[in-house]
Amino acid sequence: MSGERTQSVVKRIIRQVGLECAAQGQSLSETLVAFMVKAVVLDPRNDFNMDRILTENDTQDLIQLCVTRLLDTTNPSLSTIKMQVYFDMNYANRDELLSEQERVLEGKLAPVVRAITEAGPRVQENTENVYQKIVTYVLLRSGLGPPTDIEAVREVTAALQSVFPQTEMATFISLSKKDKEQQLKDLAMLVSGIRLYNRQCQKGGSSIDDLPDILNEAIPSATRTLDERLNSCQLLAHHYTALLESMQEDPHRHPQLSSLKLKEALFNVRQYEAFLCILQSNAITSGQEVESLNVQFEAAMMVLKNTVENKTSIEFKEVFPLFMELSKLWTSFQDEMLLLSFLTNMANHLQQFLEIQSQLFPEEMLTSLLEGVTVKSDEERIKEAMGTKVNVSDFKNQEWLFPETTDYFDQLLIQYHGFCAHSIGVKGITLPGNPAIGILKHEEKYYVFSSKEAAYLFAQDPDKFIQLNIEKAKKYAELIQLLELHHQFEYLVPHAQARNASKGSLKPPPKRDSGTQTDTHILPPTIVRSYEWNEWELRRKAIKLANLRRKLTHAMQTDLSHMRRENFTQVYLPKDAGTQTKRDNSSNVPKPQIFLKGLRGGPSPTTHMVTVDLTRPLDET
Repeated sequence: MSGERTQSVVKRIIRQVGLECAAQGQSLSETLVAFMVKAVVLDPRNDFNMDRILTENDTQDLIQLCVTRLLDTTNPSLSTIKMQVYFDMNYANRDELLSEQERVLEGKLAPVVRAITEAGPRVQENTENVYQKIVTYVLLRSGLGPPTDIEAVREVTAALQSVFPQTEMATFISLSKKDKEQQLKDLAMLVSGIRLYNRQCQKGGSSIDDLPDILNEAIPSATRTLDERLNSCQLLAHHYTALLESMQEDPHRHPQLSSLKLKEALFNVRQYEAFLCILQSNAITSGQEVESLNVQFEAAMMVLKNTVENKTSIEFKEVFPLFMELSKLWTSFQDEMLLLSFLTNMANHLQQFLEIQSQLFPEEMLTSLLEGVTVKSDEERIKEAMGTKVNVSDFKNQEWLFPETTDYFDQLLIQYHGFCAHSIGVKGITLPGNPAIGILKHEEKYYVFSSKEAAYLFAQDPDKFIQLNIEKAKKYAELIQLLELHHQFEYLVPHAQARNASKGSLKPPPKRDSGTQTDTHILPPTIVRSYEWNEWELRRKAIKLANLRRKLTHAMQTDLSHMRRENFTQVYLPKDAGTQTKRDNSSNVPKPQIFLKGLRGGPSPTTHMVTVDLTRPLDET
């Protein structure tokens, strides 16, 4: 079937089944109807092929089967599925519950906060009105008394005036909206701390309940109630298991007893036990938290008394943090009250899904059926198997873990909720697994067994027995959540629901509008200076590196020098200096004066020339 067409058909079937059930007086949630539709399709006994398109006859048959199962009030399987749907739709852990409570409180206080933070300044009548709204906000925020209690309103007003007189309203109104909201929360904590201190000193606080004493009585009482219910359902599980084992040994022993109903009743009790264990764990955690809070509250109150007692005046910086610490601790007490009330309501509502047990198998009937049958508790079964371990050498390709040799053993995620991986598919019963026998690690998953024989049989062909368990879960849809098989049945989720695989939740996913924005450069920019985009430059560098490959560096060491130490010398750098080797001088030499006589001739035919040197001597100059 195509995706869109399948979704359309499933929606129509779910709507039609819900209408027919409502017409017969049963108003069922869409989640339950959708789960039942998919469970009926999944059951191979109903012969619905999910790979082909459902005809109109198939659709009508499916609707009729779903309506029949949903209206069958004697069916333990339906009670188990209803219990699972109720728990998944209503249960929340500590953090989720407290955050939801905070969100609800903020929503209730939003109109008052808006009226306070949006008030305009400079009007005396308006200022007084805003101050009264602050008193109301502080009282509602603290939860210490109802707003209609006149005495509580007077105490809050007096405490508020001591830390925030009305003369400071002008300053408060001039603040920004965010600062106003924060100051309102701080004022609520301060006033609550003052009222708690006055109550301890017997000067007020008559409307404040003694939460520590109430919790000290209520938590042990709730824990005892859960223990009693847990023991009762475990005893039923032991009886059903013993009866099923006796019927498998001798099929003709109880012909009047339906094996199918008995298995469904066993699964119902086991699921109820699993949910009670979760609530019991939360109750124990609350008890430990309350014990710690009692010690912290007494210590904080003692410090505050020692700080304030016998003093006419005190610095606000010294005492205000102490009042706020008291308020925080009291808020934690209030949170524990909320958690305890939630756990008690959950346990009481779960009780209704176990009522079918007394209708199908009354106590007198069980007593008669158990005659001659050995009933073993889970603890007794585990003790019987103590001392028997899997011989690892018998399995060459299997990995076995043991508690005493495995680190972080308690953190291993055991498959099938800790039940024996062999007995589920083969016997159709849930027997507690014993980790001391050995834990088989197969495809990164861990399996435990109720006996050594079951471990050996499962280890011979794990995939075969895993498939048997899946087929068993198809017949009994309640096993999907009981054995935590959600990862193998993801398509069982209704069209309007989403399953949280880690918790097996059927809650609709929360949706909200959101937006994200990222910076342009989250990290500081890094520029690689050595990067080159020019291939010719890269070629030049490559040639340079290639030339360096042919260069050799030579070194040598002699026998005389290899044992010598390194020596260092230090010299002064040469200084700038100049010298002159000669001096400039001059001298005056005589000018040569040479004359020639007789160059013009004379009366005689022969010319006679006479040279006359009239130059002065050097020593005369």
